[in-house]
Amino acid sequence: MVSLNENQPQDRSGHDPVIRLGYQIPNFTYPGIGVESLFDTVVAQAREAEASGFDTVLVMDHLYQLPGIGPAENAMLEAYTTLGALASATSTIQLSTLVTGNTYRNPAFLAKTVTTLDVVSKGRAILGIGAGWFELEHDAYGFEFGTFGQRFERLDEALQIITPMLRGEPASLDGKWYTARSAMNNPRLRPHIPVMLGGQGEQKTFRLAARFADHMNIICDVDDLARKVSVLRERCEEIGRDPATLATSYLVMGGVGETEQEAKEIGETIPEDRRNRAFIGTPEQVADQIQERVLAAGIGGVTINLIRNGHRPGVVAAVGSALKPLVK
Repeated sequence: MVSLNENQPQDRSGHDPVIRLGYQIPNFTYPGIGVESLFDTVVAQAREAEASGFDTVLVMDHLYQLPGIGPAENAMLEAYTTLGALASATSTIQLSTLVTGNTYRNPAFLAKTVTTLDVVSKGRAILGIGAGWFELEHDAYGFEFGTFGQRFERLDEALQIITPMLRGEPASLDGKWYTARSAMNNPRLRPHIPVMLGGQGEQKTFRLAARFADHMNIICDVDDLARKVSVLRERCEEIGRDPATLATSYLVMGGVGETEQEAKEIGETIPEDRRNRAFIGTPEQVADQIQERVLAAGIGGVTINLIRNGHRPGVVAAVGSALKPLVK
């Protein structure tokens, strides 16, 4: 297998790629586990990921469960409270959302939140951010949803405030959507907290990533991945940025079972419209698929979720053991 360390880009701080092997926890409904033990189960997954070679643990920034994972009324923990608590339950693994919905928070306050997470975790925070898309949550909680174009206008303005604040620079903006007046951001632990955009939009998201981000997590059908990587490189080149300075990763939906039969049964529960980004098989089979279909497309890192069985002790460790050789 090809090592991900070969010819890997560095982020703008001169570090390795922000995420090479991430574990996402998008599901908080576990059979037989009540609310009183829910967070203990989340902690167990994060610790198992940390011990088995994952470098980042990520949670969704949603208020309701997403279609394709479960009904809207299923459990959904608030992202930054969860990450703050995980900071005390872990010691080395990075902590992020995949990704923060920009529409849910004032951007200067979000910069403060992520910077506080970085201090609490002793330098392990990543800001994952996107434009926001789940209209049901906006309607239910009273957040303005707006049009597709308006959400990206807001994300652009938000990043103009957030990115200088994450570098310790006062941020000022008199924008259409947001205002900041020399917004300060102290205390800070690091000179720069990495920014990761998530999405697949070639015209808007990729252009914002080229301008503002250290990392781009591409969420798309696997058959489209090589073309997405090529377009992202073009967006960097359009503004004179070396594409090698923008790290990349891909979100994998893992239908992983201890046996092929178990994996097949898990795969059958994945909605039809998500199967073109799902990888189904034993841990070793999934690792081979990721090597052949994701890394070969030019992606620098992988984030995987295990929606149906990640809460079962040993599953995350088995997947980490199989995937870890890809990042050595």
